[in-house]
Amino acid sequence: MNEIHRPLAGQVAIVTGASRGIGRAIAKELARLGAAVAVNYIYSKEYAEEVAAGCEAAGGKSLPVQADVTKPEDVSRLVETTSLYLGNPDILVNNAGVASHSLLLDTTEYEWDQVMSANLKAPFLCTKAVLPHMIRKKYGRIINMSSIWGIAGGSGEVAYSAAKGGLISFTKALAKEMGPSGITVNAVAPGVVETDMLAQLTQEDRRMLSEETPVGRLGTPEDIAGVVGFLALPSSGFITGQVISPNGGFVT
Repeated sequence: MNEIHRPLAGQVAIVTGASRGIGRAIAKELARLGAAVAVNYIYSKEYAEEVAAGCEAAGGKSLPVQADVTKPEDVSRLVETTSLYLGNPDILVNNAGVASHSLLLDTTEYEWDQVMSANLKAPFLCTKAVLPHMIRKKYGRIINMSSIWGIAGGSGEVAYSAAKGGLISFTKALAKEMGPSGITVNAVAPGVVETDMLAQLTQEDRRMLSEETPVGRLGTPEDIAGVVGFLALPSSGFITGQVISPNGGFVT
């Protein structure tokens, strides 16, 4: 791929929770577009190394970086390691998160705190850590991975919906703060996507969800990665504070 088709050449991206699923696809898409990519993981070192190898095969530099992004000291190390080996970050994709499937009356305080920490506190910590680099450059792309349940609310997913809805508000507010600094902040709110998070669904559940989706199928990680790649482009500088929901028409 020549430079015309590598619009992110010379840029550095951090993708949290990038060892599998949507994060994996995002890391590979950003590498395909020319970015050097820090592949963050917490436990899945082997998977992260495979993703980094895939990014390098696409023509970009890549580095797997272990960090628990709910911990400030780990986040600092993630950004410092990225800056040392790849360069200061231009793009941050806050993708790491956890799902929660329980009615509110069955949700413990511990479970609530875990969901909020992974899905809302982690993006706060990571964003705060990269912003000084972006402000100095007067350029940056921050992309927060929310969910359709952050827009519409999911039955039996009150904690998850609340966290992802909070991430949308975080996105909109921060976009206003960062606009004068040349930094865009957007959210992507995927619909039902074929990842490990759907492991508990039966084939019948999947069939019904596909039928309820106007395009007639569930999403793929690559469907979502394409949207993230678009928002990361230099040419997307007039798009900020937006929530883009690739969901096949499931929620409109």
